[in-house]
Amino acid sequence: MSAPLSVPPSFPRFRARETLPVFLAGWLLGALLVFGGRALVGGWLGPCAGRTLLALLFPLLLGPGGLMFTAFNGGSARRAALGLGLVVSSLLPALYVGALDISRLRAQGCAGGYIVLSSGEGRSVSRLELRGGEGQALNGRIGGFSAQEFPGPFKLEAQSSVRGVTVRLPQTQVRVGESFAIEVAAQPGTPINVYTVTVAASQPQGDRVAGTSASIDVDVRP
Repeated sequence: MSAPLSVPPSFPRFRARETLPVFLAGWLLGALLVFGGRALVGGWLGPCAGRTLLALLFPLLLGPGGLMFTAFNGGSARRAALGLGLVVSSLLPALYVGALDISRLRAQGCAGGYIVLSSGEGRSVSRLELRGGEGQALNGRIGGFSAQEFPGPFKLEAQSSVRGVTVRLPQTQVRVGESFAIEVAAQPGTPINVYTVTVAASQPQGDRVAGTSASIDVDVRP
């Protein structure tokens, strides 16, 4: 005698009159969690530290959390609709306002600026090959910061890992997007090796300093 076949549970049928208000309630609950949580946690954070994590926190909580809630309550159309509302709130407003935050942080320099180092032909440079007594002129440009947020000049500094390799900056102050010159040279008698030259830019911003740097490997050849 064969065992009776088990009948899989049927997926609940969603009726708009019953589930739409619950779906909207789930979305509204998710939106309240987003803005309420951001206001509560954001007051404890500084201008940069933890802001990226806060921007991603609620989309990551509401999206997978809402899907799990929907899956565990698949037998009830109303509870499943509530979970779907939470899922939608993870996209709008949570992911939308999070993306705006990250864009704003980058404009403020919190997400990291950068310095582009390039040759005279405009190609990006990260390594130079020089013989003792030779030098090369490069160009630099500060990017990743908004000129509206950082209208003032950045202070430029250069440093070499050894005395035998020198780096000189004809300009010591430059604004975002402006090109500046860099002169790198290997002195005669410098031992054959790979050395590091670093160019840094900084600007005070209230109680913090916004800045970035870039490095070049200088391969001294015989």
